[in-house]
Amino acid sequence: MGISLQHNRAAWAWALYDWANSTFATTVLAGFFPVLFKQYWAGEMAATHSTFWLGLFSSAASLMVMLLSPWLGAIADRRGAKKRFLLLFTLIGVLPTLGLFWAGQGQWLLAALLFAAASVGFFGGLTFYDALLVDVAGPEDSDRVSAWGYALGYLGGGLLFTVNVVMATKPEWFGLASAAQAVKVSFVMVAVWWTVFALPLFIRVRERPASTDTDTSFAGLLAILRQAVARPGVLTFLIAYWLYIDAVHTTIRMAVDFGMALGFDSNSLIAALLMVQFIAFPAAVGFGYLGERIGTRKAIYLGLLVYVGVTAWGYYLQTVSQFFMMAAAIGLVQGGVQALSRSFYSRLIPADQAGAYFGLFNMIGKFAAVLGPMLVGLVALISGSNRVSILSLLVLFVIGALLLTRVREPGPAPH
Repeated sequence: MGISLQHNRAAWAWALYDWANSTFATTVLAGFFPVLFKQYWAGEMAATHSTFWLGLFSSAASLMVMLLSPWLGAIADRRGAKKRFLLLFTLIGVLPTLGLFWAGQGQWLLAALLFAAASVGFFGGLTFYDALLVDVAGPEDSDRVSAWGYALGYLGGGLLFTVNVVMATKPEWFGLASAAQAVKVSFVMVAVWWTVFALPLFIRVRERPASTDTDTSFAGLLAILRQAVARPGVLTFLIAYWLYIDAVHTTIRMAVDFGMALGFDSNSLIAALLMVQFIAFPAAVGFGYLGERIGTRKAIYLGLLVYVGVTAWGYYLQTVSQFFMMAAAIGLVQGGVQALSRSFYSRLIPADQAGAYFGLFNMIGKFAAVLGPMLVGLVALISGSNRVSILSLLVLFVIGALLLTRVREPGPAPH
């Protein structure tokens, strides 16, 4: 059964939020902030010290989101307030991002505080955004709608980041005095982009009525955790997801470091990662339809199989052109694995408690890329080889995939 035109508009409005907030992930989080922090705001600080402070503030933001997500998700369920919480976290993300424009040279503490606050807004909002999936798509549409969200995120994030990279490399083309000024203007562009393209969700999406049975006390949260553990497939899926998505995130985060360790030019590596953004757009859409045709779990397996092949190929990597080919292969499956994991999970959980359950889902997501980088680093230290270290990710992919076999393919969303 298809969704109505009105519901379809709500689904598009929901997916467009990913187009809106992904610019923060590309331009600010992964792109320019770490560089500008070291070279501009903390330029007079020793590199090791600036790395420490940046890591500390990033970790503090992640820890706050991890601790708050399940509790705030439960409150949102009880009050029917997922949209209101998402609006709050959007403002928490947008306003500090905008504020980075006014952080002057040498004001590293102000910049770090604004960055941490914006990160809380970005990551904290994902719980409520993901939970709204059950309100805009039925079980028969969730793969496709979830995939369109990721696809638009990759495209929107990639487009603005491309413009911002050109601005930073050729500031005179835009009437800007320096690369630093261009980057600060880029942060303003992210804030405006995020705000404007988030509006359709708040206008179009209608969330389900409040779940007044949800207990938001500490005891209530423990009860939800016990319920999640007892609910068929949820705990096994979350453990499987933690393992394989950890490997996925580690591949993303360690790719440039791995390429540079092999002597590749950093500009070529950045270009390859930017290419991934644009390949991932149509590929994620395709995975949404593939999940509907062959089954969500089988489509996730296909994506993980490609990751296993790319990881094994990494051991034999020799040239930059091969790196580009590997990046293209990852781009074909990266968004699909993420999107279908979200839709698969959305059909395992009770729709009226989606906020609390997606709080757990995103808490697991914040744990991701903790085990993987540590494993890669430890194997590199023991073996003395970056090539051997990348093979260690095979363990996470394989165990995660094996655990997923123990989760029954979800049917209609439970109520």
